[in-house]
Amino acid sequence: MKKLSIKTFNNLKQKYGGHSSWAVWAAQTDKPKSNMEDLSIFENEEILETLNPEIILVALNFSVDIEIKTWENFHGKNGEVYKLRYALKNTSLWGAYITDIIVDHVDPSANSMMRYLKDHPDTVVENIKRFENEIKDLNVVNPILYALGNDVFEILNNNLGDKYTIKQIPHYASRVGKETYKDKVWKSIQSYSN
Repeated sequence: MKKLSIKTFNNLKQKYGGHSSWAVWAAQTDKPKSNMEDLSIFENEEILETLNPEIILVALNFSVDIEIKTWENFHGKNGEVYKLRYALKNTSLWGAYITDIIVDHVDPSANSMMRYLKDHPDTVVENIKRFENEIKDLNVVNPILYALGNDVFEILNNNLGDKYTIKQIPHYASRVGKETYKDKVWKSIQSYSN
């Protein structure tokens, strides 16, 4: 694993911290969603030892229109993202870079988002270009992309399948409990390493 430099970390933070983050969270305490919003983990330079820019988790888009702090995406206590923390702990995906493929378009429904993209193919093209710049700024040679769910997998595969290794894990918003979700994620990861 290539160590992330503080320079790259700060550049990513400044350019993309409004919609991206890292698949690393403060430890859970008493409740499943406890400490999800704790961003202080990113204030200590030792975090660079954990972060892995060679793996990129890719979600679809913002589902709620709220102002967020830098690196806060995927770190709120609302929603189902706590299942992602639970599932990724002790896997090769812990510490991965995590971002959205479509930015500046809020929609809580993946179905309506995909309909919009079908009607506005230029939005996909623009966001793929933006995403490739984001990848370039990670300063890695052959990152592995992990799509969160079928829709993102389709977008990545159709537009970047000839350039990158693209894998898929279930989306954390799928309507299953955290144990079932973790089991599905671990099976997906395991299937790629066999």
